[in-house]
This record gives sequence, C-alpha cells and structure tokens, in this order.
Amino acid sequence: MTARPPYAGTRYPKLAEIPAFTEWIAGGWEDRQVAPTIPEGSATAAAAHRDRLSARFPGQTLVAAAGTAPTRNDDSVYGFRADSSFVWLTSCQVEDAVLVMWARDGGHDAVLYMPAPFRPGDAGFFSNALHGELWVGPSAGLAEWADALGVDVRPLADLESAAGGDALATRAAAPLLAGVESSSELERELSKLRMIKDAWEIEQLRGAVDATVSGFAATAAEIPRAIAEGTGERWLQGTFDRHARTYGNGPGYSTIVGSGAHAPVLHWVRCDGPVVEDAALLLDMGVEARSLYTADVTRTLPASGSFSAAQREAHDLVEKAHRAGLAQIRPGTEYLDFHFAAMEVVAQGLSDWGLLPVSVDEALSPSGQHHRRYLACGIGHHLGLDVHDCSQSHYEDYMGAQLEPGVVMTVEPGLYFHAHDETVPPELRGVGVRLEDDVLVTETGSDVLSDALPIDADGIERWTRAQRGDA
Repeated sequence: MTARPPYAGTRYPKLAEIPAFTEWIAGGWEDRQVAPTIPEGSATAAAAHRDRLSARFPGQTLVAAAGTAPTRNDDSVYGFRADSSFVWLTSCQVEDAVLVMWARDGGHDAVLYMPAPFRPGDAGFFSNALHGELWVGPSAGLAEWADALGVDVRPLADLESAAGGDALATRAAAPLLAGVESSSELERELSKLRMIKDAWEIEQLRGAVDATVSGFAATAAEIPRAIAEGTGERWLQGTFDRHARTYGNGPGYSTIVGSGAHAPVLHWVRCDGPVVEDAALLLDMGVEARSLYTADVTRTLPASGSFSAAQREAHDLVEKAHRAGLAQIRPGTEYLDFHFAAMEVVAQGLSDWGLLPVSVDEALSPSGQHHRRYLACGIGHHLGLDVHDCSQSHYEDYMGAQLEPGVVMTVEPGLYFHAHDETVPPELRGVGVRLEDDVLVTETGSDVLSDALPIDADGIERWTRAQRGDA
C-alpha cells in the first residue's frame, strides 16, 4: 500500500493566514519599474479630447470609468476591454480605473483614480488571481501611469473621500459613486464629439484597416485547406482572429464567416459549418488596433475562385448599390442619403427580377419597404472605438445630421436570400452577398480606407484565386 503524503487529511491551508508564509513571500524580490504600454501619441490625443469635452460642460464635474471584466463562468472572467468613452478621454485601459474631471474656474482638472497593483508585501500579490503580480505579471504603478499620461493619478481608494454627488457620469461610472446618476446628456455629448475623428484617430483607423486587409488575404489563402481538411468556417475564423491578435489587439467584433446557406444569416458568428467549394463565402471581419480603434470590412468571395451565374448576378447588383452609396459620401450631404441611394438601386434590381409584389415606388415608400425582406439591416454606421460607433447619439445628431470632414463610416449594402425563402428562385436560395468598405469624409469628398480590396466580381475572383495560390 502506498503511504499517504505528509499532512494528508488535514485542512487545506489558507496562505494569507500563515504568518511564516506571508513574511517569507513578502521579501526577496527585485524592485522592478514597469512603464505602461500605450500607443504613440495617444496621451496627447486624449488630452485634446478632454479639452473638447470640458468646453461643453463648464462648471460641471464629469466622471467616466473603464469598467470591469464580466464573469465568463464560475471564477473565470472574459478578457478586459475598457469602455470606449473612457479610452477616448484617457488612452488608459486599466480595469476599474475612474476619471474625474473636477470643475475648476470654468475649466476642469483631470484626476485618474486607479487600483494600485498588488506587489510584494501586499496580500493580493499572491492571493488575488485576477490582479496579483505573482499571477498576472508585473504591472505599471500609479507614478508610471502619471508619467505616461501626463495626468494626476491617485489611488482608487481616494475617490470615495473626494467624490460628491453633484456630477455627471457615464453609464460605466454611475454605479461606482454614491449619489451620482448616469447622465444621458453626457453620453450624448461624448457620442457627438467622437463622431468627428482627429488626425491621430484617423491614423489609428487606417492602421486597423490595413491590418484587416492583410487579414483577409491570410484568411483567403486558407480556403483550400478549410475545404480539403473539413475544418470549414472554424478554421477561417481562427485564421483571421489569430491575425487580428498578432497585428492588433484582436478582432473588433465577433468574426463572421458564412459559407453557402450561412452567408445570408446577418450575424453568423457561430462559424461552425463547412466551407462549400461551389458556394459564396461571406467574410465580415475587422482588426481592432491596440489603441482599440477598429476596422469593419466585408467581402463575399467565391470559395472555388469563380462565381456561379446566380452568385455573380447578386454580387453585381450589390456592387451597383454599393457604388451608389459611396457616391453620396461627402461633406454637407445628409447622413441617410447614402442609405436611400443604395436602397433605390436594390429595390429597382429586385423589381427587375420580379421579386417585389409592388412597384419600386411603393416598396421604397415609408409604408412599404418590401425590398427590405432581402436586406433587413441598415447599410452603414459610424466607425471608431466601437464597431457601431457613437450609438448613444440622438437621431438629429446621427441619422438626421449632415456629414462633416472627419467622420468615418461604413457603407455595406447586401442581398440575403435565405435557403428556406420560397419567394426567390431556387438558384438564388442560400446566396448571401455583402460589400462593406470603411470610408473617411474629407474636406472635398471621401477616402475609401479599404480600397485595397476589390469590389467588382471580376476583381474579387482574380484576388481570391491569387490568395488561393491558383495558377
């Protein structure tokens, strides 16, 4: 019989309650200073953002928070991703951090409150699996953050004694402070300000788009393997997500890889089907940069390298609608002009195919919308720190506003013929096509940031075959 190990049968020891252990683990560690890693220029950009917000709320104390990672299951949590408005104001991505812009003489003094890292000598150093340095590695301290950001940084514990109830708070910050309620006015103003990107933000978005374009190429190159080995949509999803993590922070949203009958499903994020060689393959993917600005690009590829006649017909109509939408992107036009221009093309095309039960005018009317059976989603949105950026804006600030230089948005018409839709001919059932580009409104027109990827069927076929390695 194997002998029992020493102390078998005794109660599992709690290390924090053992003085000999806590004394021993507290000492003998080299003192290490770790500087925060933040994107170049981000602290300067954040300071300018705070100035813009300050001008909107003279005399009002403002509070924004980074937030806390949600529980995934049991004692496991999802990876932390800071609140976008907080990042816009601070360039900081520290969990549980809180920014208070104290009203002072018509302006504001910014103070960033954050939890100090658990270092040797702190009980949390070894006992806190989420934040203890023994578990998660060395972390920047408050002084290092202050140097990097050019902001007064204080311990989070100081906030309780400093904060009062007379403040406007973001949704992420309101639960943290007694007597402070979430302010829809503050959320609205932050969304309005974030709509107009400055030069630094545009640079971040260009980088995210460039990384996304190369991610499309890496993903398309794996199509033959996904087909031959039966690894399917999962393999392509994993390919892009690995690319996004390598060249950015990760995917900016749940990657969509839809082959065949899955392509018409608008948010096919399960990605658990096969890649069908003779079917269209819809890829909606975006790299989130390490500054957290994200791209959002879609192309529909022929998995075999060549579209079928029905797939090409659908793609040609979507391309025509896409070009009509792009043509409306310029300063001074109303935001929704691109939407209505693309929808007119779609409705006319569907009518020409005999798929509408009413006239084009009736379908396009506010009381009709019959064409939306095959295009139920919108065809564009603001883009920035969030894939659907500035979503807290009021209608008149967003859809009812005119486009201005510095706006970055998507244009993404599509056609979605579900496999079980008996209103379309058999050859179109299970065909889904979307074209999505990221577009910057400039002083004189627009700049398609993602134009390195073709949008016409012939160009997409050639590009796909080149990535596949076909002769």
